Amino acid sequence: MERQTVSSSAISRPALIVHGGAWDMPDDEVDANINGCRCACEVGWRLLHEGASALDAVEAAVRVMEDDATFDAGRGSHLNAAGQVELDALIMDGATLNAGSVAAVQRIRNPISLARLVMEKSEHVMLVAKGAERFAREHGLPICEPDDLLVGRELERWRVAQGNPDRLISQAFGTVYRDTVGAVARDAQGNIAAATSTGGTPNKLPGRVGDSPLIGCGAYAHNRSGGVSATGHGESLMKVVMSKTTCDLIASGLDAQHAAQAAIQVLAEEVQGLGGVIVVDSEGRIGAAHNTPRMTHAYATSDGAIVVRIQRD
Repeated sequence: MERQTVSSSAISRPALIVHGGAWDMPDDEVDANINGCRCACEVGWRLLHEGASALDAVEAAVRVMEDDATFDAGRGSHLNAAGQVELDALIMDGATLNAGSVAAVQRIRNPISLARLVMEKSEHVMLVAKGAERFAREHGLPICEPDDLLVGRELERWRVAQGNPDRLISQAFGTVYRDTVGAVARDAQGNIAAATSTGGTPNKLPGRVGDSPLIGCGAYAHNRSGGVSATGHGESLMKVVMSKTTCDLIASGLDAQHAAQAAIQVLAEEVQGLGGVIVVDSEGRIGAAHNTPRMTHAYATSDGAIVVRIQRD
């Protein structure tokens, strides 16, 4: 059922792993996903190598994927049923348990940076829709036009979806629809951070919010256990509080890889869900597992080499 993809002993401190989503990726999109994950990992790892914080590394890595139209995050995201892009993101600091998230924003190129701004410049954890966009303006974050986030590929897929109104959104993860991106890091000080960003599921109802911006669901970080970014069918991931469940499995004594596999088993058995997780535990070990046909992820080895992996069932 699970697809083991990373050895738990593959990396030492500091640590970084990123993912580009868990879904049924067609062969002609593999290279773009591999290249996008590699670029994101390179940027995040360079920062860690230079002494930056885990928070800086995961934000920077996710921004790379938000700017890459290959992924369902930032530019290139799926359209909702009304033909609009609505973006969600979450970032969490494992040292303090502080977090920031945004949901259903439409005019922000890099929602992960807005999520961090919410964490650091407000008293709140989550802001949504126009309130989040107003907060961005007030703090000098660039605002874009909604069309700036739109790509022709997704417009065409939206048109096809309108002709098939009975299709279930949950079926998307067994078909050629891209998914959430994320990153998890441990820095030289032993602090852990996690970040997740998404355009959500294709043809979702306007205002739908999935797991990605919810603490414990789309991501979680705690220095005592580890950090997780989750991807897949959001409604299923929410029901099992996927990222917190994975961290709890680490706290029970499992390393990163075995916790990832065990969490995917929980997802499948408890709610028949499809998805994947990437993990960094408190010792700097990494793990990744999924039960979708494919999940692209990349990690940095202790000597700085970037390894990208993608499996097909």
